[in-house]
Amino acid sequence: MTILQLKYVVAISTSVSMREASGKLYVSQPALSATIRDLEEELGIRIFDRTNKGIKLTEEGNEFLGFAKQAVSQYELVEHKYLNAGDGKDYYTISTQHYVFAIHAFVNAVEKRNAGSFSYLIQETRTDKVLQNVRDYKSEIGVLAYTGGNKNIINKLFREYELDFHPLMVCDTYAYLSKSHPLAHKKELSVEELKEYPCVTFDQTNATEFYLSEEALSGYEFQKIIRSNDRATSCEIITMLNGFAIGTGMMIDSNALKDVFVSIKLKEEDPLTIGYIVKKKHLLSDFGELYVQELEKYKTQI
Repeated sequence: MTILQLKYVVAISTSVSMREASGKLYVSQPALSATIRDLEEELGIRIFDRTNKGIKLTEEGNEFLGFAKQAVSQYELVEHKYLNAGDGKDYYTISTQHYVFAIHAFVNAVEKRNAGSFSYLIQETRTDKVLQNVRDYKSEIGVLAYTGGNKNIINKLFREYELDFHPLMVCDTYAYLSKSHPLAHKKELSVEELKEYPCVTFDQTNATEFYLSEEALSGYEFQKIIRSNDRATSCEIITMLNGFAIGTGMMIDSNALKDVFVSIKLKEEDPLTIGYIVKKKHLLSDFGELYVQELEKYKTQI
């Protein structure tokens, strides 16, 4: 079994046919099929079912794919750190829910690292992707939160994915509104007062996975909901439709937003515990250490 074979399995799993996969991999279809057959014979399992409608993972193949993805991700980390070391470039990837402080910490870490050449990636993404990226070593650190409503399921995933969670703060529940909103003058709001306005939330893709929501009051049945996966899009919708979002109040810490939005404390309480995750027993890289130092500056008494 080789890392090339594992990469082939991962690529085929996202394709509808061997022909499509061979095009992605720039390898002939017969050679690709032969490589997978050799791997299946070596492992003693069938990874893919081949039909006239295409290919699909078997039950055994789906389980094997999880291990293959982890192995490929770890190999890529080693490749970036050692095989690409000669290019003099600094590599790093972070995954986070939509928190401004996580971006500020990242910027501060980049400035302190002061690398002459670098390739960094910071992903603002869904809760499940933050968890999976750290689990699969695609990101060394992830920033996320849980509420009282989804604490148990999130902690279950921490255990299953072998992740350590380091809490930074517990935040009250706020509504974000544009300064032109009819309710922007209020000192405190209730969900009932907001019911005629659209609630803008970050999309978690699968509506049945509401328990992975990054916002408080995720179980509340809002009458008007607009889902977005982009911070700028959400801000435009909130402004143009007199909408609102629910969060921690920290979004207004952004210089680009404080002149446009207000955060108003909600009467309904559903505190968010925010922190960062790393793989268990993982030794942080130099950049990871810098990033954690910057994150810890936001730590409050919990």
